[in-house]
Amino acid sequence: MRDFKRLLGYLGPYRRDMALGALLVLVESAFELFIPVLMSDIIDVGVANRDVVFILHKGVQMGICAILALATGLLYARFAARAAYGWGARIREAQFARVQDYAFSNLDHFETSSLVTRMTTDVTVIQNAVNGGLRPLARAPVLLVMGVGLSVWMNARLALVFLVCTPILAVILFCIVRKVGPMYAPLQKAVDRLNNVVQEGLTAIRAVKAFVRGESENEKFAAVNEELAAASQKTFHYAVLNLPAFQLVMYTSTVLFMWFGGNMILGGSLQVGDLTGVLSYVLQVMNSLMMLSNVFLLLTRSLASARRIVEVLDEEIVLTSPENGAAEVPDGGIDFENVSFKYHAGAKEYALSGVTLHIPAGQTVGILGGTGSAKTTLVQLIPRLYDATEGAVKVAGRDVREYELHALRDAVGIVLQKNVLFSGTVRENLKWGSPDATDQELWAACKAACADEFLERMPRGLDTDLGQGGVNVSGGQKQRLCIARTLLKRPKVLIFDDSTSAVDTATEARIRAALTALPGVTKLIIAQRITSVMNTDQIIILEDGRVHAVGTHESLLASDPIYQEIYASQMKGGDAHGGPAAQCKKA
Repeated sequence: MRDFKRLLGYLGPYRRDMALGALLVLVESAFELFIPVLMSDIIDVGVANRDVVFILHKGVQMGICAILALATGLLYARFAARAAYGWGARIREAQFARVQDYAFSNLDHFETSSLVTRMTTDVTVIQNAVNGGLRPLARAPVLLVMGVGLSVWMNARLALVFLVCTPILAVILFCIVRKVGPMYAPLQKAVDRLNNVVQEGLTAIRAVKAFVRGESENEKFAAVNEELAAASQKTFHYAVLNLPAFQLVMYTSTVLFMWFGGNMILGGSLQVGDLTGVLSYVLQVMNSLMMLSNVFLLLTRSLASARRIVEVLDEEIVLTSPENGAAEVPDGGIDFENVSFKYHAGAKEYALSGVTLHIPAGQTVGILGGTGSAKTTLVQLIPRLYDATEGAVKVAGRDVREYELHALRDAVGIVLQKNVLFSGTVRENLKWGSPDATDQELWAACKAACADEFLERMPRGLDTDLGQGGVNVSGGQKQRLCIARTLLKRPKVLIFDDSTSAVDTATEARIRAALTALPGVTKLIIAQRITSVMNTDQIIILEDGRVHAVGTHESLLASDPIYQEIYASQMKGGDAHGGPAAQCKKA
């Protein structure tokens, strides 16, 4: 319940709508509760005395009560919808903003599909709890208390039936809610797993078709779909028991009221109108208990969703800007001082161990190493996508943890290993690098990245629509657009994480030449091809998360066996001692 109360803090301006909605429900209930009293008078006075004027007078009063109840009900629906959906929108905004502040290590705690579910399905559950539960939550206690009170006022002896039937129904509904409550959390996790399979299948649809794995993916989806169906059936199998329980007690109480009330009428101690009025209150009291049970079911499910939402909001941000942090990065000099890093505190081994490097501002540095040698991990520490576990990473002679995050990351341009383009035009994607860039600046960046040669062939040029995720361009074209986007940032440090792997060697050479012309920019190039780094100022070779060697192409070729093997395999075609097999063994 504490999580739900926490989320109520996001109501903001919608508190007024919720309060007005609850007030209107109370007014509506009062009008409805007055109708059985008028009905009793019509039967006992108007019908008994055949007084048509009295019947019409009371009928008009009943009609006015009904119209007023309808009007207040419609107003309630308006305010409740505004409160529920406005609240839900604010919760989603808060979750999305929180996720934007996450470090990579925070994102590692959640699956992407789970975050999507928490921002959509779980928020919808909260909205439904308010939209569908506010009315009965405010209405049911009023109907229950006033219904029992008015029935006692009309005939206390007959109202004793409530003392038997009401507790029985309350106990049955309590047992149902207690049984169903713990089932909602596993149900939402089943939704997570389903969304994960759907997201993965749609994202990798081209690979699925290329490997003819459609049938396998169908089986995988069928398994999680069946799991969700089974969890839903088990949960709602018990949840729907409240309706037959309500009907059983309601009809039993109705029979008892008719039996005892009929005998009292025959004995002359009860009038027909009073029995009719009491029966109306019976239905209202039982209906109020039924509504309360539905509210508890909605609330129980919403508590499970609220807990999942609060987990996102309460996730402790690992990386934050320091107080009075440096707001400007003077240059692109980089130093690693005995840096070690592991992704999880409980991990037994370090991904990086004892790394010490000095990269002067403006240098071009190549980084080589086998798969799993922590090349990407190394460069991710520079813009503080992760923080070093031990040691210090410095930019311009200052520890990166002393900079404002925005200032640091604005000074570091990184083209990630996995190229990401967004839905929209080429222009919209490029302006991620510089929102105020002119067309001339956009074309200059595209020319430096060799993206102009294919953009000029497109009918709409910079206004070409890329489709979702850039599906309308090839892998090499994606890479060049991502490079152009990063160049527009005009960073002090430029990192290419294997960012030219999909372009041909001639195009790569032209891109390297354009990068060389960038004055004062420190360039780090992670590559698999030795031709990508052989002309750099220095080359860093990583092996198993450690710095194996640092030097120029000439010095490493003369003295380092790993570099010699890479060179032999790529430049000379490989041999028994320096071919790909030997390289893989070393890496």
